[in-house]
Amino acid sequence: MSHTTIDDATTTRTALVVVAHPRRDSLTAHIAELATRRLTAAGYHVDLLDLHAENFDPRMTAADLPEWGNREKTYSPETESHMRRILAADVIVPVFPVYWLQVPAILKGWIDRVWNYGFAYGRSKPRLAGKRILWLGLAGAADDDAIVELMQEALSTQLNDGIAYYCGFAQSSVGLLAGAEEKRQRLDDAGNLLFDEALTGSIREAHYAGLEDRALSFVDDFLAADQVPA
Repeated sequence: MSHTTIDDATTTRTALVVVAHPRRDSLTAHIAELATRRLTAAGYHVDLLDLHAENFDPRMTAADLPEWGNREKTYSPETESHMRRILAADVIVPVFPVYWLQVPAILKGWIDRVWNYGFAYGRSKPRLAGKRILWLGLAGAADDDAIVELMQEALSTQLNDGIAYYCGFAQSSVGLLAGAEEKRQRLDDAGNLLFDEALTGSIREAHYAGLEDRALSFVDDFLAADQVPA
């Protein structure tokens, strides 16, 4: 066995890609696939977690309620299995549609149930300390709609500051992909929801090619941030 093979086996890192969309043929799933390919090309082993396909139940259960006096609590088998997958990952990449300036319920429920007391928080040194996370959110709002800036701020506050920082992540960033719908949405000055004309033909192809490029640039920038000079 060669020395190179041993090094490769011991240095392979794991990326947990989390998909939060009910349709496997969705743009969200497609972006997750692109991210998976990029991570694989960068040398990561990818654990793909499709929350809908795996029938994850986002509702909090009595078995998964925190016990504030017992941070060593054993949670439900489903939750414990997800905890193990998170612990095995060096980086986590949730990919999701943006609903009401927030993550969808199934992703929020995954965080509520799995990122629980004694596991994700509640220790002087969090068990997730040192991990890195990239949140990729797809939004129907047109790229030049003023709501996009507010959406970025809201997601960054919730996900970077309210969750990742609290759980000890070494890095957390939000990659917002606006203009994800064929009829991009925007608000006028009176607050009325308007729709752009549907994208068709070469314009549509160019638009989605640009969206893919932006998604991959978020992944590339995220990976580059982990490069430490020799």
